[in-house]
Amino acid sequence: MHELSRRRFAGTAAGATAALWLAGSRTAWAAPGDGRPASHSPDVYERTVRAAAMKWRRLPAGWQDAPFLANGYLGAQLYRGTAGNTLKLMISHTQVQDQRGQWRGGTGYSRLPVGYFTLTLAGEITAVDWTLDPYDAELRGTLTTTRGSLTFSALVQNDTGALLVSTRPSAGEESAAWSFQWLQAASTRLIDKPADYTPNPDPRVGAGFVEQPLLAGGGWTTAWREQREGTGRLLAAQLVYHFPGDVRRATADAVRAVDRALATGPDRLVARHREWWHAYYRRSFFSVPDKRLQAFYILQLYKLASTTRAQGPTLSEWGPWYPEVGNSWTAVWWNLNVQIGMPAVNGTNHPELDSVTRTFHRFEKNLSTSVPAAYRDGRNYALGHPSDWQLRAGDTYDVGVPGSGHISDNFGNLTWALHNVWLSYRHSMDLATLRDVVYPILAKAINFYAQFLHEGGDGKLHLLTTRSPEYANAADCTYDLSLIRWGVRTLIESARLLRVDDPGARQWRDIAARLTPYAEDPADGVMIGKDVPLADSHRHHSHLLWLYPLRERNWDRPGDRDVMRRSLAHWTSMQSAWHGYSYATSSSMYSVMGEPEKALDQLTLFTDGNTVADCQLTPNTMYREGKNLALESPLAAVQSMLDMAVQGDGGVLKVFPSVSERWADASFASLRTEGAFLVDADRAGGTTRWIRIRSEAGEPLTLDHGISGAVDVRDEHGRPLSWHGAGPGRITVRLARGATAVVTPRGARGSRGPRDVPANGPAEPWGLPS
Repeated sequence: MHELSRRRFAGTAAGATAALWLAGSRTAWAAPGDGRPASHSPDVYERTVRAAAMKWRRLPAGWQDAPFLANGYLGAQLYRGTAGNTLKLMISHTQVQDQRGQWRGGTGYSRLPVGYFTLTLAGEITAVDWTLDPYDAELRGTLTTTRGSLTFSALVQNDTGALLVSTRPSAGEESAAWSFQWLQAASTRLIDKPADYTPNPDPRVGAGFVEQPLLAGGGWTTAWREQREGTGRLLAAQLVYHFPGDVRRATADAVRAVDRALATGPDRLVARHREWWHAYYRRSFFSVPDKRLQAFYILQLYKLASTTRAQGPTLSEWGPWYPEVGNSWTAVWWNLNVQIGMPAVNGTNHPELDSVTRTFHRFEKNLSTSVPAAYRDGRNYALGHPSDWQLRAGDTYDVGVPGSGHISDNFGNLTWALHNVWLSYRHSMDLATLRDVVYPILAKAINFYAQFLHEGGDGKLHLLTTRSPEYANAADCTYDLSLIRWGVRTLIESARLLRVDDPGARQWRDIAARLTPYAEDPADGVMIGKDVPLADSHRHHSHLLWLYPLRERNWDRPGDRDVMRRSLAHWTSMQSAWHGYSYATSSSMYSVMGEPEKALDQLTLFTDGNTVADCQLTPNTMYREGKNLALESPLAAVQSMLDMAVQGDGGVLKVFPSVSERWADASFASLRTEGAFLVDADRAGGTTRWIRIRSEAGEPLTLDHGISGAVDVRDEHGRPLSWHGAGPGRITVRLARGATAVVTPRGARGSRGPRDVPANGPAEPWGLPS
């Protein structure tokens, strides 16, 4: 480490804002709302989101328990400093990374630490009272010290990415001062670190900026300036990253961005910021009786929008918040993490966050670099792990060759990730996604796999040895076979939808017809692969992808149930090595198998903060695995909740298919399903009261409504619609694009909009509330 004097640029004095921010101030912004308590708001969307606010009555210590702010790019976390009279405001950025492709992606394209602001107070901190309000995406609070107090408000402005911190001190704390300290621009990854690795050079420090060059060229600049008005202070900071190019351009852009933010004024910036976030939360709604779980769900929506945007970097292990302690998870993890962390953007109706689809559309060209050199003929794709957000896994890395002495557990990464993109298509029915992303990339991913299939004596196509992720090598590996089977079926269907006469279709049909079944144990269900049983606890559900999320087998088909039941029972019988996402995924599996009580038990075992294998959900809804830190498991739990509320796979839209008896009431609005349906529904006393479905694409609709007895089906104006029975509790309705159907018990009143359902018990806020 460098001496502090070489790393620190002392800022100007800062204080804190008054509890009520006044419109028109140059250093503060207007308070939210009309002065009424959030619990009294007539708007159910605002009321429920504000009720999910995290609280701090104790000083957080770091990444695992601190409040967090971000806009998909710039991130900030506030927690205690190194001395009793200091606070750290750690900043980082999703685009800040190294550019040395001669090494594997986790090092050569590693994300890099930036630095932190330190607030130094006159007195020792004795108490805090902070609130992270997700509705405004804003942190507000007070500090009490031995010399006085300080109030503040902070946010990362949504469209400009400016960090704004407004402060006002009481008497005795007027000397409170900000400073900035840079961190060395070096990867914290220790795994496989090259012997010739060297950190990037020290930055150039100037008046209000730190300019960090990269050895590969380009770099980033952090700039800041304070504006004063009486004792009030407004700190504005920006970070600009440029590669390739001259890092001095980043400095000029960052300084200009700070000046522009201060010239615009806090009221205008904050008004735009709030407008975006308030509209964001109105895109969907979900209320359940467990209010701590409801708050968790809302906070994951806040986290998702803070972490990624469709036009920006996709989900990395830490999101926009680089931990001060670092660790080895320094890039984008494509061997499970993105695939389970991102699907919830579909069901929650947030396509504006779908960075996975956009990433493959923008950076498809980089996928050829992950296959071995002999296969780089433009017809083969794979995705090495880890990579950067541009799908680069490093110039010296490839996934290997099945059946050779060089195999990895990365063969399936790309095909699994494309299943996410397929889900994006299915939830929007936008043929452009199918035509421009799924179809062309999946064809090359499957072409790479197909070269390692061979005909056996049984006439079936068998796969050479690959590796089931994190478990064992196996021929006819279930993980890879399930992805190949899904891939060829999807390509056949895509070609039909796109009306493409593809020369590869004959091979796809042959693979679909002759691919060998999964190795299976009579008692324990589907195995890891040929002659390889699941013999020990396994955190990864790689051998069960066919069950979920690929949904190859369907609980509605009686012939599928036995193998689904045996396979899941065996996996869940050994949980000693499970991690957070194991519980989230098993919850979803139980939901698609009609086991609501088990689904909720698995989910809450994780969300209640239990520790298994030294893994745990943290007080601020982040997640740790030992000393490693991550986001994907809490985000995966959102999908677990969605699978309880609504399912749309297999051509049947199911409403409340897996809701526990412990949730007698539930209400949701604008949850998006496959087929591009937006669904609202309300349940009270264990009975569905009404369902409203709006079709965005005019797709066929078979509805499993779950209402006992006769039903009425009407349009949005109350006029009867034609429908037909399709089995117990199921109907088919023809809905044109843009049309709506409302389904109620016969003679019952129709929908009245979503509601925040009654609580079934007390719920402590997330954060450190006591």
